[in-house]
Amino acid sequence: MIFDATDQKLLDLLQEDSKQTNKELANKLDLSVTAVFERIKKLEKAGFIEKYVALINKNKIGKPFVVFCHIKLLQHSHDNVVKFEREVSHLNEVLECYHLSGDYDYLLKVLVADMAAFREFMIKKLTNINHISSTHSMFVISEVKHTTAISF
Repeated sequence: MIFDATDQKLLDLLQEDSKQTNKELANKLDLSVTAVFERIKKLEKAGFIEKYVALINKNKIGKPFVVFCHIKLLQHSHDNVVKFEREVSHLNEVLECYHLSGDYDYLLKVLVADMAAFREFMIKKLTNINHISSTHSMFVISEVKHTTAISF
């Protein structure tokens, strides 16, 4: 597949607002509606576009409290890593989980209502995972930049 500047611009526009109609996109790209439709299908088929989602306002749903939590495992055996990743993937409060290099093994992005909700999450869910040696949590004071768009 040839990926050109028009495809980049199309992806930029879709990241900005994926609900734009093909006609709106065609006007912005100076292409036909059919050409835009075909490019989108091509980008989807090639895996450039994985899925379309709605971004929810965390304040409107009562979950404005964001916590970044470092996790250190007891042991780095294959079984412990697999078990931890399986268990943490089922925790609804965890939006993102990254396996890291450095002092900690994982970084979690946790979204809850408030400090009390985070405490309950820690006590009832996270610390019940047997493979955790230690945690270190940081609470977001203010969100300086938040985007899901990937620049080219």
